[in-house]
Amino acid sequence: MRITASYLATTSLVLVVMATASPSWAADVDATSAIDTVTVYPDGATVTRIINVDLPSGDSTLVAKDFPLTLDTSSIRVEGEGGAKLTIGTIDARSPRAAPVNLPELEKRIEALNDQRADLQGAIDSANARRKFAEHFAEASPVGIGERGEARPIAEWRTAFAAVGEEIASADAAIREATRKQREIDRQVAQLEAERKAKPPSKLEVRMEVASPVATKATLRVTYNVRNARWLPLYDARLDTGAKDRKPQLELVRRAEITQSTGEDWSNVALGVSTVRISRSGSAPELNSLVAQYPQSPKPRALGSVADIPMPAPAPPVQRKMEAASSDAAREEFAQRAEERRAVAEIGDFQATFRIPGRVSLGAAEGAKSLKIAATTVPADLSVRAAPVIDPTAFLEASFKQTDDTTLLPGKVAIYRDGVFVGRGKITASAKDDIVRLGFGADDKVKIERAVLKRNEGSAGLLVTTSKTDERSFKTTVRNGHDFPIKIAIEDQLPVSENEEIVVEMLPATMPPTASNIRDKRGVLEWSFDAKPGEARDINFAWRIRWPKDKGVVIVPSG
Repeated sequence: MRITASYLATTSLVLVVMATASPSWAADVDATSAIDTVTVYPDGATVTRIINVDLPSGDSTLVAKDFPLTLDTSSIRVEGEGGAKLTIGTIDARSPRAAPVNLPELEKRIEALNDQRADLQGAIDSANARRKFAEHFAEASPVGIGERGEARPIAEWRTAFAAVGEEIASADAAIREATRKQREIDRQVAQLEAERKAKPPSKLEVRMEVASPVATKATLRVTYNVRNARWLPLYDARLDTGAKDRKPQLELVRRAEITQSTGEDWSNVALGVSTVRISRSGSAPELNSLVAQYPQSPKPRALGSVADIPMPAPAPPVQRKMEAASSDAAREEFAQRAEERRAVAEIGDFQATFRIPGRVSLGAAEGAKSLKIAATTVPADLSVRAAPVIDPTAFLEASFKQTDDTTLLPGKVAIYRDGVFVGRGKITASAKDDIVRLGFGADDKVKIERAVLKRNEGSAGLLVTTSKTDERSFKTTVRNGHDFPIKIAIEDQLPVSENEEIVVEMLPATMPPTASNIRDKRGVLEWSFDAKPGEARDINFAWRIRWPKDKGVVIVPSG
């Protein structure tokens, strides 16, 4: 039979009051949990631990001491199932506490033990001196042991040898005994030193009250949220530029780069990533009224009042920065075409979750791990784009329709053209059916040259000079060196006036542009056309600025 219960973990004080009001519970039952499932969000993670336990009949309090300190205690939820009807009571998450330590008493005990060790060392040194004396006597006395150095009977020699041996044996026994006592003292001192330096346990203790009418095996699932985890979207864009008998195609590989520093290792877990952001508020922000009024004059205050005392300036707001520790360098090498595991997408109306197949391990200090979550191949439209006013290089661009039901999140993209890594770029957020454009490096077969034909600064007027002018004209030449036609887009800039006295006009010599104010940027023009194989085409562009003679004009980039 399966039951489900969710309880909010509150402060220890409230839980103690609740426990006092409820019936007494049975003795604690130690429980060990193991991480089974992890779902990672852009700003956190949800972890599910499994507890398998043999429950006695009646009331029990399960005590699990292996939860991370970084979990959000208010997010703890418990559900369970067993062979009988289970009832889940209160849930108590307790911060670890180190055992109380009497430092002065510890210091006295360590000092006394060190004194005992010093006494034993003295006994060892004394025994070593006795041993050396006996050895020296054994070496020196055989020359003669009589009063005048004469030889003595053999029985007396044996007595002397026995006395030397007994002395050495006695010294060795004393050394061994003292050495054993020193080792025991060293162990006691090490234990006391560890107690003196003891830190609080690094795990959180979670207590769960469970009742069962009969003894049974039960499985509990404890779910909680942690903050120190995230995933970032990464992409591989692999362009096949095609051939005469093959149209261009683009393979877009979606990846999740996962990092976590939650203080617990995720070992052999079912892993998924979700687009939900759990740290944001569930509601839109509320706006206050805006009031337009005249500045208020400060009211006079008596000298010495509190308001006259200068107050410290408020601290500037803290700006949070998220560093994307990226492993992009590993993908700059030639792409390995071995099959990668692909996630299973669970698409909802408001979010998407990708479940990685199999089991995954990610340690708390392991760094970033990149996993493939999806891949799609779509037809691509190729074009060449250039802004020769800045750089005459022609850049190959591929555009495609975003066909996935899940939105492409903004992220970095590694660019491959015909199997060769050519650089990296960025993808902006794109919903289904949006057109996505990506650059794929320089196209050396399209040559672009931009020449200044005229630059003339002068005056304008009839009998009396009334204004100044700046007139310029340019010619851009584009040559398609491919053996197939290709679409080409050339961008240039027409100055924009924000003052009615400064007049900007495009001159009749200009080839009419095909688009203006592209990407919503004023004055940015585009000439696009299909260039045949080997075709060369000129683009003429001319403009004039006129302003009052008594003023100066400069042309600067827009802010």
